[in-house]
Formats: sequence, C-alpha cells, structure tokens
Amino acid sequence: MAPIENRYTRLVGIEHPIVQEGLGPFRTPKLAAAVSAAGGLGTVSMPGMPLDLDAGARTFRQHIDECASLTDRPFAVNIPVGVDTNGDVLPFTDVYIRTVLAARAADSGLAGQLRVLTTSAGFPGRYVQLIKDAGMVHQHKVGSTRQAVKSAEAGIDVVIAAGFEMGGHAPSKAVHTFVLVPSITEAVDVPVLLTGGARDGRGLAAALSMGAEGVAMGTRFITTHQNSDWHPAYLQALLDAQEGDDVAFDGVYGPCRGLRNAASRQLLGQQHGADGEVDAVELTRWKIESMQRAQTDGDVEDGLVLTGQVASAIHDLVDVAEFVPAMAEQAAAIIHRLAASLPTIR
Repeated sequence: MAPIENRYTRLVGIEHPIVQEGLGPFRTPKLAAAVSAAGGLGTVSMPGMPLDLDAGARTFRQHIDECASLTDRPFAVNIPVGVDTNGDVLPFTDVYIRTVLAARAADSGLAGQLRVLTTSAGFPGRYVQLIKDAGMVHQHKVGSTRQAVKSAEAGIDVVIAAGFEMGGHAPSKAVHTFVLVPSITEAVDVPVLLTGGARDGRGLAAALSMGAEGVAMGTRFITTHQNSDWHPAYLQALLDAQEGDDVAFDGVYGPCRGLRNAASRQLLGQQHGADGEVDAVELTRWKIESMQRAQTDGDVEDGLVLTGQVASAIHDLVDVAEFVPAMAEQAAAIIHRLAASLPTIR
C-alpha cells in the first residue's frame, strides 16, 4: 500500500505523488517510463522546435510510443505554450498538442496510459476545453498566485507552482517555493504540485505541509541511471556543481536557470547589450540547439546546461525504481515522526 495517497494520486492514477518534470528539448521516453513504472508520473518532453514541424510531430509521436512500450503505467507529456510578440500562440504548440490528442484518439490503449498533458510558459486558454473534451488531466505550470487563480478559473485540473530556484525555464516573477506554494494553495481548490528545490522525501514532506499534494522534479531525475539517452558529461556537470554555480539568464520563454559557463555568459552579455542587436528568431534557435548540444554531445562549456539550484546538493546517480518509492516512504516517515512528537491536544 502506498504510504501517501491523496486526490492528486487518485486523479492521475499513480501510487506516489512524485512527478518527473518536462526536460526538453531532447529525448526522455526511457526516463519517463522508468519514473512511471516506479509509481510516479513520468513525462515525455517535446522534441524542440524544428523548422519542419511535421517531422517534429512524428518524432514526438515516436517518443510517446516508445514510452508506452516500456511501461503499462500512466504517463504525461509536456508542451510549452510559446507566444510571439503579439501574444499569438506559436505554431509548434498547436502542432504538438494536436499530435497528442490525435494519438490518443487513434489508440485506445495509448489513451489509457497517456492521461496527463502539462502546459507551461504562456497561458493555454484556447486549449483548455480541447484537452478537457479529450478526457485528459490538464496540468499547467505557473509562477505567481494570480496565474494560478486564472488557471483554476479556466478549468485547468492541476496547478504546478514553480519556484524561481527551479532549473530550465523559471518564472519571471522570481518568487521562491516557500513563499509561492502556500500562497497558491490558499488561493485555489485544485491540486497543487511544488516544483523547484525538491530532491528527496524531505522536500515532499515540506510540500505537503504547505498544502501541496506532490512535487515535480527535474534535476534529481536528470541525475539517474535511467537517464541513459543524455550524454554522461551533462550528468557529471550537475553532480560537480557547487552552491553558486548556477545563474538565471534569458531563455526561450523568459528567465532560464543553468550552470555558469561560456554559453550562459554569452547570453548574459547580450542581455546587457555587449554584442549589439541580435535577431530574435536566430537567437531562439541558437538557444534550443545549444541546449540540445549539451544534452546529446556533452558540450557543457559552450552548450547551455539547464539545472536547478538543487544540483549543488546532489552528488550521486540514483536508480529510479528504488528512489521513487523510497522518497515517498521517507516523506511519510517524517510526517509521522513529527506528528508523534506533538503533545496530545485536549
């Protein structure tokens, strides 16, 4: 019997309230399957923004099918909602969301597993009803209480409260989890997940005490034996990271957190105008390619190495099958121990 069961685990159909974050723009089907098989919720990430979106959609579908072939448990997909300077949704978002819905419509077996669609970055308003009508659980990542309320009012099922210490694309409001999560759980009635700073059962216990119903983690799941599709040099760079080795820079959808290296220093220089005007489209493409190069080729100096601040506290690779249930058990044990230490209320 799972040590922690709540409305989030029941809604999604998982054992433990532990979610693997979207980790694009590269391959994650093996890792996602491992997390789901361990009783958490794995997430297949979208494969970047290629010039040929039809080819990107085919790759995305292949990754989804690969994950489904490796586990019979529920899993999720993550699709950022990109918008242009006019606020219009970028084509890749529409293509990838419709790819997911078409895949489920064509395969009832896949629909039984691919239960969750997570959106992030821009507001997914025009897709909320479409996702709901398809029978999927819709999670949306937010960085402020206002965004959380707007999401819940729009009909989104789960809010992911993203603290500024998280890796990858971080919220522009720059609010940290211990401030953000209690504010959001007070403001909305839907299940809330904490993302940013969690790495073990202590983080899960803290999230639960703040009113959240689970955690989503990126850096901790990157640094696992099951993340075999990524270059070992990337994983080692995270294991070697010390406190203060991370930095926030201008990413694709807003602030982005990663390691300090030549690539991130170049972006920080451009933010201050050192290199003059830069074509926005070309810069965006360079950023995505740089992220992929770090993940695939192990270029951890001239490639963008995305990671959360929690990397400084992670020093070893773990086995997902053992880690996920042990993390849930650790959180439950902490809560039981704290409860037992309290005097009886008369």
